[in-house]
Amino acid sequence: MNQKKYVIVGAAILDILARPVDASVFETGSSPARAIAMHTGGDAMNESRVLADLGADVRLVSKVGTDPAGDLVLSACGDLHIDTSYIRRDPEIPTGVNIVLVDQEGERSFITCPDSTLRKFYPDDVPEAALAGGSILCFASIFVSPHFGNRELAALFSRARAAGLTVCADMTKRKNKETIRDMEKSLSFLDYVFPNYEEAALLTGEKDPDRIGDAFLSRGVKHVVIKAGAKGCYVCTEADRFWSPAYSRARCIDTTGAGDTFTGCFLYALGQGLPLPDCARFANAGASLCIEKTGAAGAGKDLQEIIKRAGL
Repeated sequence: MNQKKYVIVGAAILDILARPVDASVFETGSSPARAIAMHTGGDAMNESRVLADLGADVRLVSKVGTDPAGDLVLSACGDLHIDTSYIRRDPEIPTGVNIVLVDQEGERSFITCPDSTLRKFYPDDVPEAALAGGSILCFASIFVSPHFGNRELAALFSRARAAGLTVCADMTKRKNKETIRDMEKSLSFLDYVFPNYEEAALLTGEKDPDRIGDAFLSRGVKHVVIKAGAKGCYVCTEADRFWSPAYSRARCIDTTGAGDTFTGCFLYALGQGLPLPDCARFANAGASLCIEKTGAAGAGKDLQEIIKRAGL
């Protein structure tokens, strides 16, 4: 195994999921659900968990409270052998807990608390030492942490680049109508970016995948990987661009964590030195396992099934 040290930066919270749920609950006052479960969540925790399940060496840089939810996050990290040296505990801020409502089609709606660690993660929570010894950094995700704007992200990515890390970032939907021009400085440091199609279209103002890719490449991003759900993903570089189809036989139960699982699997394949098309196939296969389960946990546990589905 070609062992790399992954440094994953971002949210580590708890998700409480219920499925299936629809708007009728607000009229009836009560609704049965086939599954109600609690799992670790948050973009960085999800990516770290996937990588750890695959056997990777992972350091999670995050923040939790000094409460039972924070204890559960740290306990899960311990079980997975994730390095928690740079997860800060803040007694003044509760650990983020998301309510995740999953509909009949597996699509999700989130209820979040803006006063929890999910939104109270700061640049000072990522000290220089947290990058030491790392090979690949992924910030997961742009627009989740309001205190990491373009300037703060650029500073972090610049530090990571100077320390010799490959610099990556996942993304969620923009929160304040940001444009790609607003994020130009931070994007210029990225080796890889992993938006889904809707996130990328909103940020760039483009609808065509090629034009979306061009918009990122023109800002200095070296590899643009657009997640497209059931279509798979579209990969753009200056030298090449291609579609990588999704695994076609997956049965979708819950899409929670699918994008994070995709990114975690792509990063793992990248760290193994696989060529770009194989990284995309491996990531699509990992995401297909995720959507067949409730919650974001567990998709990385079956490496051989991922390899089989990817055709590698």
